[in-house]
Amino acid sequence: MCFLFRERKTTVKYQKPKGTADILPAAAEQWDTVEAKSREVFRRYRYGEIRVPLFESYDLYARSSGDTSDIVTKEMYDFDDKGGRHMALRPEGTAGVVRAYVENKLYGPEYPKPYRVYYMGPMFRYERPQSGRQREFHQIGVEAFGSESPLLDAETIQLGVDLLHNVGVHGLRIAINTLGDPETRTAYHHALVDYFKPHLSELSADSQVRLEKNPLRILDSKDPQDKPLVADAPSILDYLTPAAAAHFQAVKDALDQLHIAYTVDHTMVRGLDYYNHTIFEIMTSSPAFGNKELTVLAGGRYDGLVEQFGGPAVPGVGFGLGVERLMLLVQENEPAPTPAPLNVYIAALSEKAGIQALVLAHAIREAGYTVDMDFLNRKAKGQFKTANRENAQLVITLGDDELANQQASIKQMATGKQIQVPFTTVTGDFQRLYADLVEEGNN
Repeated sequence: MCFLFRERKTTVKYQKPKGTADILPAAAEQWDTVEAKSREVFRRYRYGEIRVPLFESYDLYARSSGDTSDIVTKEMYDFDDKGGRHMALRPEGTAGVVRAYVENKLYGPEYPKPYRVYYMGPMFRYERPQSGRQREFHQIGVEAFGSESPLLDAETIQLGVDLLHNVGVHGLRIAINTLGDPETRTAYHHALVDYFKPHLSELSADSQVRLEKNPLRILDSKDPQDKPLVADAPSILDYLTPAAAAHFQAVKDALDQLHIAYTVDHTMVRGLDYYNHTIFEIMTSSPAFGNKELTVLAGGRYDGLVEQFGGPAVPGVGFGLGVERLMLLVQENEPAPTPAPLNVYIAALSEKAGIQALVLAHAIREAGYTVDMDFLNRKAKGQFKTANRENAQLVITLGDDELANQQASIKQMATGKQIQVPFTTVTGDFQRLYADLVEEGNN
């Protein structure tokens, strides 16, 4: 008796984790364009790029963000490494940059003041994924250290506006507020406790906890249960010290002179505890957001954070923007970039010709031109079809005759003209050869 066993094939289906996205080549090219335009704006403002680790000590983020922030209480991707250290994937950019500023003593006299840096890269927060917001997301941000001038606050806002305009995002609305100095915060803290305490049972569970630890965070609550109470809460503008009021007025005066329209939103706070004095958000509405107004860039001043991380008392100001949300706007307003044209296609008609094709392709790329060739062992007809489909400007054919004569057969596709050129000319002076052939084809 003969038994036949058939091998059972199993297919393991892998999918990207929830809240992440694959950025495919066409989209990645748009990202590259946005990043390049951003870098150009940063260069004009004399910001240099800084790159910090994707993960740091958990305590770094917990201490800077505040133990009542959503990042710490709900969203941190944290883990114990093999050495038993409590680590976290970075949820935002400022804490790591400030740590690098302190650790590398960038506050020293040999460094310029303000010390200006920008960053680009992925961040991680565990939250409900939605359009323009993922669990792995990307930010572009700036930080400027070493000046407490309100003019630097205004310049940072202007930088944010210029950045968005430069990448093609318009129709902006700018909201500003102040969180004042420590004396302001202490007085306002007491005022909020006095206001919210009689309504304790009416607050959401999260806000009841915040009332004890940081009542200012109640103003940032997204819970509908809290919104009626928040709407009638005291305004921080009524508790500003003279120094804090003067700082805020100077920011507004500078924005007026820069012709930057803004509104003062006294209920606006930031989701991180390190901010003080000026805070701001830049918003826009768009079909990409269902015509709702959403924030695309936000930031502010954080004058005590460097000292909190073990450095000297150095003030700072900065902002961050979410790239995924920005790309929804860019893709709506700007056409997708067209692929780079194919300058040369090399059709190799034998295995030996394929090796020579690699040599010529490398030389042509070194001269600054795009090249493709066949890697599927197709017949000549199939290769020529590919060259036509990809709109190659020149087609180089390599067969036994070409190898024997050490000459490439080059066809100008626009005219159909074909010439024989020594390999040494292709590898040694392709720029002139290409210019002559393409110019002739264009005429």
